[in-house]
Amino acid sequence: MAPTVKVWDSPVRLFHWSLAGSVALCWLTADELQSLHEVAGYAAAGMIGLRLALGMAGTRYARFSQFIRSPKRTLHYAGEVLRHKEPRYLGHNPLGAVMVVLLLGMVGAVALTGWMQTTDAYWGVEWVEETHEVLAQLLLGAIALHVAGVIHASLRHSENLSLAMITGRKRAPASGDVL
Repeated sequence: MAPTVKVWDSPVRLFHWSLAGSVALCWLTADELQSLHEVAGYAAAGMIGLRLALGMAGTRYARFSQFIRSPKRTLHYAGEVLRHKEPRYLGHNPLGAVMVVLLLGMVGAVALTGWMQTTDAYWGVEWVEETHEVLAQLLLGAIALHVAGVIHASLRHSENLSLAMITGRKRAPASGDVL
């Protein structure tokens, strides 16, 4: 059995799976169970706030400063991926970091437009409802890209990233890995 190291702490893992569950619940209840849809949306919005706090003051691999890279570095990494020469990252790789920021922003925007629909000022306003629905559909596309990226990185580096987000552990770093 290969040695492993702790990467994802409990709050990050709990956030990840809770947000995934809330988004799934929102999607499943969008047209039928409005009260449950709203509660799940508020929960997702609250989780975004938690993740922002963890990103500023959480453990090493939870912090944005640890994994958000410059656009130049991210594009370089994307080129390495296309050439199948990308290094393994113990935390988020640069494209994974882009996805984290994108998903946080998109869930936040969907939650905001959903909340707006419950206010007196925006209740029944067509552009708010349409924006909410379009953002929700775009979010589903981003989630599909996220899952594809996780599968790709898992296969490329012989590492089950989904399991790592459950256990918090990844294979110990080897020569050439980025810590």
